[in-house]
Amino acid sequence: MQLLLTGGRLIDPPTGRDATVDMLIVDGRIERIGTNLSASAAQVIDLRGKIVAPGFIDMHVHFREPGFEYKESIASGCAAAAAGGFTAVCCMPNTNPPIDDESLVHFIHARSREAMGGLVNVYPVGAVTAGRKGEHLAPLAELAAAGAVAFSDDGDPVHDAELMRRALEYSAMFRRPIIQHAQEPSLSRGGVANEGYPSVTLGLPPMPRIAEEMMVARDIRLAEYTGGQYHVAHVSVAETLDLVRAARTKHLAVTCEVAPHHFTLSDEALATYDTNTKMNPPLRTREDIEAMKAGLRDGTIDVIATDHAPHSYDEKEVEFAQAPFGIIGLETAIGLAVTELVKKNVLTLYQLVEKFSTNPRNILHLPVIDIAEGSQANLTLFDPTAEWLVDPATFKSHARNTPFGGARLTGRPVGVMNNGTSFWC
Repeated sequence: MQLLLTGGRLIDPPTGRDATVDMLIVDGRIERIGTNLSASAAQVIDLRGKIVAPGFIDMHVHFREPGFEYKESIASGCAAAAAGGFTAVCCMPNTNPPIDDESLVHFIHARSREAMGGLVNVYPVGAVTAGRKGEHLAPLAELAAAGAVAFSDDGDPVHDAELMRRALEYSAMFRRPIIQHAQEPSLSRGGVANEGYPSVTLGLPPMPRIAEEMMVARDIRLAEYTGGQYHVAHVSVAETLDLVRAARTKHLAVTCEVAPHHFTLSDEALATYDTNTKMNPPLRTREDIEAMKAGLRDGTIDVIATDHAPHSYDEKEVEFAQAPFGIIGLETAIGLAVTELVKKNVLTLYQLVEKFSTNPRNILHLPVIDIAEGSQANLTLFDPTAEWLVDPATFKSHARNTPFGGARLTGRPVGVMNNGTSFWC
């Protein structure tokens, strides 16, 4: 099969290339890169005005298999990822049973190879503690050997300092980051909304911002002590970014990510009691949104990751305090990022590609995508000017729990190519 991609703007941060090119793909491999290419047998795809980038990776998703396939299976999650413009994802271990055993890592790899012809690479994140119970470490060496790319108890923090210390020591040995759901549980327990004026007026149990700040401060000190690699998941408050900046001045292996909803929505969105605005960490203030954008602009925030968290309709159609945390994000990520960041001059398209592709791969020590003649095509194609209306009914995900239904966004995936197959949006 031959595809001739013409006139696309290639943005390739690993090589620094940013140029308009044609690209001939033959049987999933890049045959030629140049200008004014022709191939009589090729299907021509006009990419003028569109971006060709190394395949995007979402390093923070929740595929609910095994155990909760009614929310999201690996197959439906891969379909949502491809529709959102991603060729790879990292799935968190809060499944049933949790990913705390090498057999679960092998299971996820096998299931992902069956989905969409293996189009989307699924990289399991192993649990830090056995059963995610926070009592003793999971078999980290075995998980790493089986293919776990990181360790996390996401959904719950690793609250025991000694366990975190040991985990960080292992992270240095195996070159696997510890991804922390940063929250001091004694401060945040029972909370459902950011502590502030909206939580008081709405009568919602609070989750104070200092709960995140305190855990990150402790963990960064432990990372410095152990030499481990530490990554803060879904940063939500400005104070966390100050801590990460300070860690960078000491050249510590400390990185962080932000989810699109945390640079888009504030806690004022909770006024309708829409359970699709309930997430953990919670939506914060307008000032925190600006801090997230500043952190993206100055490079403190390395990665944009969705924290894709599917739930069924019935689970979300309850009282706010009883509903599960989380929203889906794979199929709106590019649109929200272009609309909120590129159009508002927070990031350039080049920087956007770095945060969706290059930086997460570097943090996870995954191979750099090689966009060169003879290499396998692993590409994300998107249109940064396309305007569209978010309609959750058309999503590939099993779930529909998004607060962005009906939103008008700019920036949309065109297609993805990986592992010898492709998907066109």
